[in-house]
Amino acid sequence: MATLPYVTSPGNIDKALIGIKHAAVPERVSQDFVKTILKIPGGSGAQITSFLKKIGFANNDGSPSDLYKRFRNPAQSGYAIAKVLRNAYAALYMRNEFAHELPDDALVGLIVEETGQPHDSNAVKLAYACFKHLKAFADFQPAGEATTIVAKPAPEQHSPPPRQDAPATSQSFGLNLGYTINLNLPATSDPEVFDAIFKSLKQHLLRTDDA
Repeated sequence: MATLPYVTSPGNIDKALIGIKHAAVPERVSQDFVKTILKIPGGSGAQITSFLKKIGFANNDGSPSDLYKRFRNPAQSGYAIAKVLRNAYAALYMRNEFAHELPDDALVGLIVEETGQPHDSNAVKLAYACFKHLKAFADFQPAGEATTIVAKPAPEQHSPPPRQDAPATSQSFGLNLGYTINLNLPATSDPEVFDAIFKSLKQHLLRTDDA
């Protein structure tokens, strides 16, 4: 059976934690510091001083612990309180590693199992209330954990197929042939002979339908 840490005025936990964030880190987390700087006087101040040691915010000699300092860092604050809960209420986490996720009635039942006290006892009610006050400051996501963003590959871009020019249309062309004609003209001065020769050439060799 474990005795879980609690104070009789759980609302002072909020006041202490908010005050710690704004105050300079002291040499010792003493009653003077709690009562004067955190402004929790009287017997409540004495309870909070003891409670801060029990949850690991102060070392045995009263010096601020590493968790105390990490809590003051905005980037580490929630993680530090999550660690406080796991350490200070380790007995509950031995029974259920997700104690902070339990609904209220199940959490009370877990405290009853661990303490052996009746469910309506002050010890159970106050332990439950203190756990809930601390949980309000906690962040159970591991410190520095970042969501991994997997970039989707850009859609594959296909280059258009190379332009294929239409094959050149074949062009028809004519075939022109030249003829070289060597004539041996007779030795005559009669024009009728020449007329007859050229007439024959025109008729047989120079016809337009042979073109």
